Amino acid sequence: MQTITRDTKETKINATLEIYGEGASKIQTGIGFFDHMLSTLAKHANWNLELTCKGDLEVDAHHSVEDCGIVIGQLLRGELFPIGQIERFSNVAVVMDEACVECDLDISNRAFLVFELELCGRLGEFDCELTEEFFRAVVINAGLSVHIVPKRGKNHHHLIEACFKAFGVAMRRACQKNTALGIPSTKGIL
Repeated sequence: MQTITRDTKETKINATLEIYGEGASKIQTGIGFFDHMLSTLAKHANWNLELTCKGDLEVDAHHSVEDCGIVIGQLLRGELFPIGQIERFSNVAVVMDEACVECDLDISNRAFLVFELELCGRLGEFDCELTEEFFRAVVINAGLSVHIVPKRGKNHHHLIEACFKAFGVAMRRACQKNTALGIPSTKGIL
């Protein structure tokens, strides 16, 4: 289990993550839709995640969402590396009514994000375009290679929720123990 406190002029975040948990979460960011997405992520990743964020929401939600991504990425890095005896790779497509989003993932220690959803507008206080900002912050800080690609869909709520669910399921599967594999790289280290 990892714990981080991040205190800047824009946000104050306290978070704890256990990647081999029960899918339990306590989330409070002041951004209702984002809280729902982080709880959804924890559930489908099977993480125990506690996170509180007090951000400059009078400006907008950008700093809070991005900084939560930074913290979750740092927590993941602390939980994952050095890696050994896990699957490492994963791929999943998640359906939410008319929407379907695919997440391909490599716990590579090399940060790279492909995010092909074009999102605009708002869901409550959440700017839909912040979805990409969140995942970019997670990926860079955790050292993951992640491709999040829509297969179909129109409803932004469904598309975004499918992103968080797909990433969660892909993380859970990539982190599955595989004792026969040892370090999952021909280099001998990641």
